[in-house]
Amino acid sequence: MIACLDDLYDPRWADSWDAVGLVCGDPGQPVRKVLFAVDPVHAVADEAVGWGADLLVTHHPLLLKPVHGVAAIDPKGRVVHCLLTNGVALQVCHTNADSADPGVSDALAETLGLIDLRPLDAAPAEIGIADQPSSRGTGRLGVLPEPLTLQAFAERVADALPQTAAGVRAAGDPDQQVRTVAVCGGAGDGFLDLVRGSAADVYVTSDLRHHPASEFREHGYGGTGTALVDIAHWAAEWTWLPHAARRLVEGLATRGTTVETRVSRICTDPWQIHVPQHPMTPPEESPH
Repeated sequence: MIACLDDLYDPRWADSWDAVGLVCGDPGQPVRKVLFAVDPVHAVADEAVGWGADLLVTHHPLLLKPVHGVAAIDPKGRVVHCLLTNGVALQVCHTNADSADPGVSDALAETLGLIDLRPLDAAPAEIGIADQPSSRGTGRLGVLPEPLTLQAFAERVADALPQTAAGVRAAGDPDQQVRTVAVCGGAGDGFLDLVRGSAADVYVTSDLRHHPASEFREHGYGGTGTALVDIAHWAAEWTWLPHAARRLVEGLATRGTTVETRVSRICTDPWQIHVPQHPMTPPEESPH
């Protein structure tokens, strides 16, 4: 089971700072049920136990920073305790799934209806085929079959993704035409310079901060420039879960075995409440 996941999302593809692979559990234990989720939080661990899963596969790591213990006295320790005492192993596929082909950004791009995908930040060419561009890498560039206005595209994004309190935000002229689209599942403002040089009409990603987004938009001041669409981190990466579950089943079939898979529908986005605001009105002038 773990070998099949490692074939699909090789741990060697992970960034050096990441913590991927088997977090807890016996790699030799039989696996009949696999639950896929974005975050290894307690609600998801409870779901895995309640469903009778033998393996929980999450995108985000549980123990990204070093710890000195996993006693059930803090959130992470309670998750480990819950999983191990109920015979559930935990496997993490994070940046190794981001850079896979297909990976997280492929799933997001396909969910939004993009075609002709290629990496935004291509991985180095593999040994022996240095003259061929890599099909792996972080983010994807693709095109819409037919151009849309930014407003219509943003509405497509909102309709395509699972619902969150944060919803979808966009920066740009609502009437500008978009055809070439860059996407990055997860936090993607580290790739803004690459996007600006990619001729993308719009960039879809998560966790865009004020200053990088403002400076990026200033490069297009006076014209349309590249628009931005900011989406919830959890929603973007949730799109990968059905793809990963399907690929695992297909990979195991070639090995002559199978498992039952399930995709968690628990929304683990940390933001739960959205309060619409009224338009700002100019302050009244004080009489002289």
